[in-house]
Amino acid sequence: MGKLTYDSILTADFDDRVLAHIQVVVGAKLRRGESFYFTWRDDPQAGNGRSTIWLHPGIPIAYKYFGSRSPTLNREWIEALMATANSSGGLQIVPEPRSPFAPLSSKDEP
Repeated sequence: MGKLTYDSILTADFDDRVLAHIQVVVGAKLRRGESFYFTWRDDPQAGNGRSTIWLHPGIPIAYKYFGSRSPTLNREWIEALMATANSSGGLQIVPEPRSPFAPLSSKDEP
């Protein structure tokens, strides 16, 4: 589990793969000087609610990864996440699109 730390105050845990994709989207938006909301579901241990932060280029963000290797990035997922970040509701974590070449699991079969 990786950690996103916002303004040295708020810390949220995300899977390393999710966090890597969030970092790309947040970095792209903040590089352009764009502010936006980021909303996610809280861990059940934190009450099973949701959290929202206002991301602004002047507020520090840190990403800490548990694993030492960088995850492979999925361009389609980055585009899907960016679409939410560009909406009025702000960035929200959406499921990763499955590769059209990925094998079906038994639960995916009709």
